[in-house]
Amino acid sequence: MSAVWRASRAAVKRRRLQTFVIGLVVLCSTTTVLLALTLLSAASSPFDTAYAEQRGAHTVASFDTTKVSGEQLAGTAHRPGVEAAAGPFGQAVVDIPKDWLWMAGGTLTVVGRADPAGPVDRIALLEGHWATASGEIVVNWGVQGSPGTELLGTKLAVPGGQTLTVVGFAASMSKSASAWVSPEQMTALHPTSAQMLYRFTDSSTEAALTASLARATAGLPKDALTGAGTYLALKQAFSALADSYLPFMTLFGILGLLVSALIVGNVVSGAVVSGYRHIGVLKAVGFTPRQVVAVYLTMLSVPAVVGCLLGTVAGNALAEPILKVAFTGIDVGRASIGGAGPWASVACLLGMPALVVLAALVPALRAQRLSAAQAISAGGAPRKGRGLRVQRILGSTRLPRPVSLGLGQPFARPARTLLTLAAIVLGVTTVTLATGLTSTLVAFGNVGREDGGARVHVTTGGSGPDKTPPRLTDPGIEERLRSLPGAQGVRARALSQATMTGQPQAIFADFYRGDDAAYDDAIVEGRAPTGAGEVVAGPTFLTQRGLKLGDRITLELNGRKTTATVVGRLVEGNARAVQGSWATYTELVPGGHATEYTVRLAPGADTRAYTEAVTALDPALHASVLDFDNAGTDTVIAFATVFTALLTLVASLGVFNTVLLNIRERRRDLGMLKSIGMTPRQVVLMTVTSVAGLGAVGALLGIPLGIAAHRLVVDHVGVIDFPERMKDVWHAPQLAAMVLAGVLIAVLGALIPARSAARMTIASVLHTE
Repeated sequence: MSAVWRASRAAVKRRRLQTFVIGLVVLCSTTTVLLALTLLSAASSPFDTAYAEQRGAHTVASFDTTKVSGEQLAGTAHRPGVEAAAGPFGQAVVDIPKDWLWMAGGTLTVVGRADPAGPVDRIALLEGHWATASGEIVVNWGVQGSPGTELLGTKLAVPGGQTLTVVGFAASMSKSASAWVSPEQMTALHPTSAQMLYRFTDSSTEAALTASLARATAGLPKDALTGAGTYLALKQAFSALADSYLPFMTLFGILGLLVSALIVGNVVSGAVVSGYRHIGVLKAVGFTPRQVVAVYLTMLSVPAVVGCLLGTVAGNALAEPILKVAFTGIDVGRASIGGAGPWASVACLLGMPALVVLAALVPALRAQRLSAAQAISAGGAPRKGRGLRVQRILGSTRLPRPVSLGLGQPFARPARTLLTLAAIVLGVTTVTLATGLTSTLVAFGNVGREDGGARVHVTTGGSGPDKTPPRLTDPGIEERLRSLPGAQGVRARALSQATMTGQPQAIFADFYRGDDAAYDDAIVEGRAPTGAGEVVAGPTFLTQRGLKLGDRITLELNGRKTTATVVGRLVEGNARAVQGSWATYTELVPGGHATEYTVRLAPGADTRAYTEAVTALDPALHASVLDFDNAGTDTVIAFATVFTALLTLVASLGVFNTVLLNIRERRRDLGMLKSIGMTPRQVVLMTVTSVAGLGAVGALLGIPLGIAAHRLVVDHVGVIDFPERMKDVWHAPQLAAMVLAGVLIAVLGALIPARSAARMTIASVLHTE
């Protein structure tokens, strides 16, 4: 075994470039695969684990207590298919003031529970104690970590002259309520609805949950059930952003794995062909066929293991910032967002070297079959007759002789040529995919600022204890902002927390007034909301609630209800938010006013002068220039750029390896050609031409694959609904550039060995003949 190791180590030292290529491509592939596994794990495992620990409800159902009694609801816990149930709990919608705790003003869904325990939805108390006495309330904390004790004691005035004091913060994975009070306090709030929490024996799909709920509520009065939310919708909301990264990461991971296999197979095949005499010598001195195979497999395993180790370290290092971006703004509750765990690292550490060994095994077995005499006597040149017919045909054309000779060289080693062509195809596919993604994401990032002008965000002082209210009225602020130099449009915004009938979780409602041009490029389908009772929403909000254009929803805010129609689908939007017209806002909040404004400046306008002019209008107005940077899109673009550069480099190194092997095999032919008058420039032209054609063919094959991969990725980003204009990024100049990219990958890989071949002297080549 020591002899095998010494021979393998010597082979690694002789082939430093190939060793570096294999180590680099395995490093890139391992990093990408580990990130994909981490995202896949984070998108489901933390949620499932936390939900199981809290015995989360499969369905949270709301009932109208004017149509059904508590005894009837309690009886549903014993229906067929119900594994466990909790309730009924009284449920009320409470109005909250502006800027209460971290929430926007509006409504708060409050449930009366005697304690946080129970057979379903075991609520985790984070700070303080449970609300057991009158005037106490516990608030749901949706983000990771603890809010601390500073906010305990915060007061909330509710209708009827009552005041509730925050005595605790808790987290419910079921999102069954925004806050909880004692049953006695709930009685004082005069609830008109009740909540039941169910766990069913069959909860695998939405259809199964719907059927289970129907069986549980069979026999109840008609229209008693006013709404229901399932844990599958919560799980989808939890992983929506992370899931949008998966197609991108997975596709790049597959590309990396394919390139790894191709490069390894090419390197080992070339090493066997160019090392016939070395194989013969090994066998002549006593190496068995299995030991010869072991030498070549070990030669490849060393850089593969090193690259896999470094890739695992890099993947784990990048996992935390990428997960942070993927779960930004997500209500994670008690789910602990971390890496994929040791299993993903172990899978990469074992799987990647195994893939390299499998890719190297077939060409290595070729060395096993050679006898010592056959291997020692074998020359380096291709066998007679291989590709000669094609070379004769090309030689009879009017092409310059270096060009015809170069075009004929790939046919001498068809297997090696196919491996090199496949590497170029994958390189062009990656470049095409990355170029398309970048163009799409840049177009997406420009939504709302297509005119090139800056956007200024203006907020009012508000009504908090440390804030000074503005002297100007709401209409006066808008009018003055529009009159300042440089302003082309002003859009007022009011944000409220509202209740949507049939949904246990509160939603955010944004209402806008003025500058309807802001919707011009933000609407994918339908139109902007203009009249009363019209809303638009992003794809995630609509998908998670089973809504489509034309559907009607009921919003409740400050004790008032209004029915609204979904008239438009946004490019993207918060999974818990809808956008409505100002007329809808005035129906819910008569006399309501905006709390912030977005000013669209003319291209080239002085943003600093404008912000200073805003401050001069009223000290309570605060102006800042909006930053349109998006961490998610920036992450995708940066990752795609880096990975594309690495795969392009690796594909070029694969071409480099092929050309280098060809030159070593054809040293005698090159010497003969030089002896009859071929100049160094012609040698370079011949060598570069031998792969330039492969580059062009690889581009023609890789471009359609890249376009298909681009469409596959952008069509499966669930949080963004890209319009066709953002997907249609391929035009003649871009396609021509992609063809040149394929040729460039091949030429860059061939240039250095071509120049080396050109510098060889006739004497140095032929002195051993």
